[in-house]
Amino acid sequence: MRATNLIELPARVVKPRRAKRARAAFLSPEETLGVLCAAKERGARDWAMILLAYRHGLRASEVCGLRLADVSLKDGTISIQRLKGSMRTTQPLYAHRGQPLLDEVAALRSWVKVRPADGSDYLFTSQKGGRLDRTQFFRIFQAVAVAADLPAEKRHPHVLKHSLASHLVASNVNLALVKQALGHRSISSTMVYIGTTDAQAAEAVQAALMGVF
Repeated sequence: MRATNLIELPARVVKPRRAKRARAAFLSPEETLGVLCAAKERGARDWAMILLAYRHGLRASEVCGLRLADVSLKDGTISIQRLKGSMRTTQPLYAHRGQPLLDEVAALRSWVKVRPADGSDYLFTSQKGGRLDRTQFFRIFQAVAVAADLPAEKRHPHVLKHSLASHLVASNVNLALVKQALGHRSISSTMVYIGTTDAQAAEAVQAALMGVF
């Protein structure tokens, strides 16, 4: 009796599921003020650049790339060249009422007043003169974060950009406005900062339907 020829089928290849991207760490409002307080205690430069990084959602390289000509205290504006495919934006500078640590006009005036005249056209300079680089900014922020007693996962300067986005979203700011504030070209870049639960989605649907019917 002949053996039946069995055709061995290739095993099904199961692609591993991609792990969900963890939501970026961000500061609470209280932690944000703690960081700004610690930065101000270090000096006018550190306060001004960390406040601008938070207030305008800047990366370390974008902070270090700011030039004196990009800031106009007379007109109350700051022009920012965003990196990684984002836009160039011009935004207002605000004197925050009620919370002096968030007063970016006062912070910039304090820094410009004591900024060394070293011939550099960059806004933030190093102690030795010339442009402050992103590595130096990283070390400065780490020192400030330690002084503010932040946990280890929040001691990276990019947490400032994440924090602005999270604070705006938590305040129910329109996503189109959040996108513009962060300088994103695509709304998909902004969506990475959105974290919702099924309960929140259900509540939003119920509230909307109550308004319709």
